[in-house]
Order: sequence, then structure tokens, then C-alpha cells
Amino acid sequence: MNLPASLALGFLVNVTTYQYDNTRAGANKQETILTPGNVTVTQFGQLFSQSVDGYVYGQPLYLAGVSIPGMGTHNVVYVATEHDSVYAFDADSSMASLWKVSLIPVGGTTVPASDTECSQIEPELGITSTPVIDPQTGTIYVVAMTKESGNYVQRLHALNAATGTEQPNSPVVIQATYPGTGEGGTALVFQPKAYKQRPGLLLLNGVVYTFWSSHCDLGTYHGWIMGYDEQTLQQVTVWNDTPNGNGASLWSGGAGPAVDSAGNMYIVCANGTTDIPSGGSDLGESYVRLTTSSGLSTADYFTPFNYVELNQNDLDTGSAGVALLGDEAGSAAHPHLMAGAGKEGRIYLMDRDNLGHFNGSGDSGIVQSISGAIGALFGNPAYFNNALYFCGAGDRMKLYSVSNAQMTTAPASQSAVTFGSPGCVPTISSNGTSNGIVWAIDPSAILHAYDATNLANELYNSSQNSSRDSLGSAVKFSVPTVANGKVYAGTQNSLAVYGLLTQNPITISNAASGSATALAPGSIASLYGTNLPASPAITVNGVNAPVLAAISTQINFQIPFEVPTGSATVNLTANGSVVSSATIQLQAVGPGLFTQAGGQAAVLNPGYSVNNPSQPATGGSVLAAYLTGLGAVEPAVATGVAAPLNTLSTATGTVTATIGNMAATVVFAGLAPGYFGLYQVNVVAPQLPAGQYPLQITINGVASNAAPVSIQ
Repeated sequence: MNLPASLALGFLVNVTTYQYDNTRAGANKQETILTPGNVTVTQFGQLFSQSVDGYVYGQPLYLAGVSIPGMGTHNVVYVATEHDSVYAFDADSSMASLWKVSLIPVGGTTVPASDTECSQIEPELGITSTPVIDPQTGTIYVVAMTKESGNYVQRLHALNAATGTEQPNSPVVIQATYPGTGEGGTALVFQPKAYKQRPGLLLLNGVVYTFWSSHCDLGTYHGWIMGYDEQTLQQVTVWNDTPNGNGASLWSGGAGPAVDSAGNMYIVCANGTTDIPSGGSDLGESYVRLTTSSGLSTADYFTPFNYVELNQNDLDTGSAGVALLGDEAGSAAHPHLMAGAGKEGRIYLMDRDNLGHFNGSGDSGIVQSISGAIGALFGNPAYFNNALYFCGAGDRMKLYSVSNAQMTTAPASQSAVTFGSPGCVPTISSNGTSNGIVWAIDPSAILHAYDATNLANELYNSSQNSSRDSLGSAVKFSVPTVANGKVYAGTQNSLAVYGLLTQNPITISNAASGSATALAPGSIASLYGTNLPASPAITVNGVNAPVLAAISTQINFQIPFEVPTGSATVNLTANGSVVSSATIQLQAVGPGLFTQAGGQAAVLNPGYSVNNPSQPATGGSVLAAYLTGLGAVEPAVATGVAAPLNTLSTATGTVTATIGNMAATVVFAGLAPGYFGLYQVNVVAPQLPAGQYPLQITINGVASNAAPVSIQ
């Protein structure tokens, strides 16, 4: 039996897409190192920077524990530039790049900005959007624009994340046609010179989606979406938002389109032809829901009542994307919400199940519309803990509370600083629902950190110690990436890396859930810090704790069964000397459900295939879920000793499970044979419609984190 490789280092976070996941809510809720208490100018700052050869418009991405041929295992941060280069840097040190590739073919160049007669992307066009990574196959997908012998070419590349080399079938030239009324009544033909791939790429159910915008609002153009099979790179779908008109680029300030748990895609079309309210098919100035189960098709839309005025005054909705809100923000009437805003500064709160179509007398068809709320918005809002965060141009960053499907009409808090044009894109780090920090890059090249509960409380900014922490330059719509105790920010010529300035303090959490309170004897825990020893030893209340895996920022170890519940001291030792200590609280049980890279529950189907959207389980089949923290077992197994294969050690507590809020019968709960500290819970999948459903395990009334499983 092969367990998912992600269990080796447990809870180390990957960032494989724009704003962490396809909800585009912009919250990494698995950050266990950075807290409002230690993100201060005395404890936090710039650790190092790496030079790159062009502007970085896309968000940096991150993979943990990548094996680089001939160079060992590294946490890797990936950066793409407008000079058509992709870099892989060690995420934790200033060593030279692990690899760098140029996607410019021999004899080609990037595209000079002057060729487009548009100054929106300067000084050259190469790679503009945020790439996307498939962590299961170790592939990074990126779109590059080049100029070759006077011709303009767009290509989709699939690169090996460990080496940068092209994967099989890569690259592929991007081209498309679409039924519609083009010049002379012919079908629409994609013209590569007229477009840039602006929104972040999307990987969904084995398809890589690309999204296209114009150069300024020049000439004839449309909003195109093209999907490619991630293995063959063959084009599998094409969609166009103004097939019988013009305009409606897909900009979103670089934000990737959002996707819900049912696979519906949400996009925002900019200024352009709008006849959908009268029965046409042109979707300018509209929020659109697309189904993806069989190609792409329009399922629902919302067009603002004043779309004509928005069109005439270039106040398009499509300057920003949307964020999907958690169900805790909704109501019985509107359980599934999303939020967005555009250049007009009006905030829209929408029901994803019923977007509202068009009402010429006002926006009564949607949940809420708040006019004049913010400055022009570019990029994305963020959502965390029943709060929406907006950072408009020439405006303060603002927090609006959301409860029972209603936003406060005035900000609950706002920053003291006003952000110049074009504002900022907030991103959030937290440990579950606690220790929330809002991060943003000011257009004047300052990295800010705010208390997520009160934006008037600025924790840190990089101008407080500019000689040490200065970004140097900024790129519009930039989003910093927060992962595993560090903040990564792209600039016009570098990747700047911020973090805690010393190796202390260390933090300890459940290796599966990331919770600092879900720690139990016998469970696997993760110790986080910086510059951790290569050959560590750990004790808990003086009892030796077996070490499972160690890198410079994380050590996974088993909490000894012998340690009683209550307060316990963890000592980290190197070369016989204690180098760091921390106090933890041990509970009788602290269930944590392991997840695969990308957030899918670590579950095996019958036959030991890994459960994921491409390998779903059938209703009635028995799934094996992998956890830690289920506490005492019978018969007992010694600390550091693998559970036997011939005599199963079962959990002594009462274990239950749900999948999609339906009870799932538990047929076994205990230690996974052949492993120590790892528990296995076998559950019968209930009969459900095909889709993704949250799995949650409970023992003695204490619930684990929830993570999706795939059912067919």
C-alpha cells in the first residue's frame, strides 16, 4: 500500500494557484508560524532577495519537498517574468536558483510594449499571468507570448517542476475559432497579437483553462476562454463572451476565475457589447456562471442595472474578479455567496445559485449592492472569518462584516493608510480561524501587514526599517504569497523574501490539521521554525520523541504515548544542546485528517488508488482515511514502533464520520498497520450524487478538520 507522499512532511503548505485555492478568497488558513504577535519590525523583516530578469506580474507559487536532481530536496518558490523566464528558487535560503528556463525560442524575443500601442503592461510582454501547478504530476503550466520573425505567438507550456524541462506534448501554440459574427459574417478567429493572457490560469478536473484580455480597449477583440487537456495539451473547449459583438475582455486585475465545489466557474466580463438581457449572447459588463461538466456553457449571469453608463464611462465591472464566501456567511435563502466590485466602486454581494440576471430599475435581483463603497477595485477582494476585505484605488483598505447574507453598509474597520492607484490586492494568513493577518503591497512599494480583526491595527510595514526591508519597486495588482512562515513578493526585478529574523520562537501543531490545540499522546506533530538543525533530537517532558522527517523549516515527530495530558515542554536539541523550546497542551484526543497536496483528503479507494476528482469512489465502497491524534489504542503499541499487521490496534474512543454531512459508517478505526503515529479510519461512502464532499472524523465528540473526497 502506498500512502500519499504529502504525509511525509504532513502539513507543510503548497501554493499552486492564484490566491491559494479556486475560491479566490485569498486566505491561507494553514499558517502556523507567523502571528500578530511576532510580525513586528523587531522580529520580522526581509531575509533575502533574488534577482530576476523582468517584471513579476504573476503571484509566486510554492511547492514543499521537491526533489531536485543532483541538488537534494527543497521547498521551492516559482517565479515567472515578463522576460519569458521561469525561475525555481529555494524557498528558505538565498542560494542560486535551482533552475531557470527561458521560453523564448531561438531567434525570438519578448513582445515590446510599443508593439501593442498600449502601456498597461510595460516594458515588454512575455509571461503575464499567474501560472498553475498540478502537484500530483509535478507540472507547472504557464502561457508565454513571443515575437518571432515579425509574427506574434502565444504558447501554453507544461514544465517539470523539479527540472524546468518541457513535459511530453509541450509546448502547444494557442489558436482558436468560435461560431459568431466576425468580419464578413465569418467565425471568430483568435488573433494572438491582439491579446494577453491576463487572469491567473485555472486547473480543474484535468483541464488547464486560459483567459484572454485585449491591449487597452483597442480594435476588435473579445473575452476568450480556452481549455486544454493537461496531459496531451490538446484543446478541449473554447468559449467567447461576445460572439456577435465586440469587447468584454477578461481582465480581473490578474485574478484567476473562481470555482465552486460543484465545478461551476465564475468570471467577470469587462466593458463591451451587452445584449444578454434582451435574449442575446453577448455578456459585456456581466458576472457569469459557466458549467464545466461538458465543455463550457453559460448557466447564469448578473448584469448591473447601469451597465450602459458603465460602458460609456469605462467603469467596467471586469477590472476585478470575485471571491467565493464560506457558507457561514450565508442564510437559509442565500447559502452560497460571492462578492465582487469594479471600477465604479460599487460592491456586489451575489447568490451563486441565482445570480440575478438584469433589472433595469436597480440591482434588486442580487443579495446586496452598496454604491460608492470603495475606490476602483482591481484584482480581488479577500474573505476570512465572516469579513470581506477591499483595497480600492486612492482609498483605505476596508473590512466589511458579513452575516446572514448581509454586509455592513459601512466598514467595520479600515486602514489608516490610503493606497494610491491602483490600490492593492489583500491576501490573508491565519492558523484556522485565529492569528489572522492581512498582507498587501502598496503601489509605492511597501509591504503592509494588518491585524485581520481590525485594520486600524497595522502590525508591520517594510518602510519601518527601509534599509533592511525595502521592496525597492512594485508591480501593479501584485499579490504577496504567504507560506510556511515566509512572505514572497515579486517586484520589477526581484523576488523579496520576508520572515522571522531569528530561529526562535518555534511553534508546534498537529501535523495533519495544523491546529496548535489538537495535540494528543501518540500523534504526529509538526515543529516549525527557521534554520532548524539537520540532525535534530526532540523530547517531550524529557521523553524522547521519534523524528519522522526534517527540513530547515519543519520537523515532524511523534508525541510519545507515555506523556500524560496537560502542559508539556518540547525541547529541540542539536549536538547535545537545547536550541529551542516550546510549551504545548496535550489533550486525550486531537484528531487531524491528513490532506494531499491541493487540499483533497488523504484517502485511498478500494484497490489502494488515491481518491481524487479523476479517481472518485463509488457510493457503498469502503474508503481508508488517514489521520493522527486519535489517542489511546488497544492493544497498546510502544512509541516509535510500527503498528503490527497481524493484530490490529483499535482506537479506544468512539469514532464517527460524515461525508457531505451524511453519516458514513465506520468499519475500522485504529493505527495504520506498518506505521507509527498514523491512524486509519475505514468508512463506507454514502450514496451521493457525483461531486466533492467534505469528510470529517469525530472521536469522543472532538471533530477533525474537514477535507473533500470525490464520489461518483
